[in-house]
Amino acid sequence: MSLIYCNDLTFKYDGHIALQNATFHVNEGDYLGIVGENGSGKSTLIKGILNLKAPSSGTISFGEGLSLNDVGYLPQQTAAQKDFPASVYEVVLSGKQNKKRFIPIYNSHDREEVDNNLKLLGISNLKHSCYRELSGGQQQRVLLARALCAAKKMILLDEPVSGLDPKITNEMYNLIQKLNKEEGITIIMVSHDVKSIVKYSTHILHLSGHGHFFGTTNEYKKSRLGFEFLGGEADV
Repeated sequence: MSLIYCNDLTFKYDGHIALQNATFHVNEGDYLGIVGENGSGKSTLIKGILNLKAPSSGTISFGEGLSLNDVGYLPQQTAAQKDFPASVYEVVLSGKQNKKRFIPIYNSHDREEVDNNLKLLGISNLKHSCYRELSGGQQQRVLLARALCAAKKMILLDEPVSGLDPKITNEMYNLIQKLNKEEGITIIMVSHDVKSIVKYSTHILHLSGHGHFFGTTNEYKKSRLGFEFLGGEADV
């Protein structure tokens, strides 16, 4: 059964269509890469899944056993967010807030989960560091740990390697793949880095004004859109 099923989604901003007639599903354990031209509606779709933007038409359904509060989210950072004056531990612990209905009171289990996620992502040594004093790659690991604290089965990532150097980018992709393959976390990732998405994902959703593609990564590499976006390197 699908964790998320999106049927014939259309989104509009001020009467202008941002995304039209997108249909796809995400099963448990999938690694879905969302790609497409600038302005094709990738980030709008993520906002729709997170219930931050209502579709003009179509439906978004969550499968049994998954609610919005069980979905972790790693957004694109603004300059102000990068300068956030809190400790790494406080930032990661704040990922538990969406499971607190009223005043966020954290218990020993919450704190243990923070420590486990810091260890999983190799940043236990940064626990007491100030977030804004970290490098870009370290900040992304912290935000990924925060998303894990919110996640039960799924994480949504919006351009998680934007602005990172090639070495750190590769490390982030490997970490995300580890979460998917070893920890069983379902991944939905928006990225402009099509070649890397094809390398790591199991499925591709390509948004295009000339018709969308949804299918397995192998099917995508054999498709017209895959061939065009991969610069002629797809298997056709």
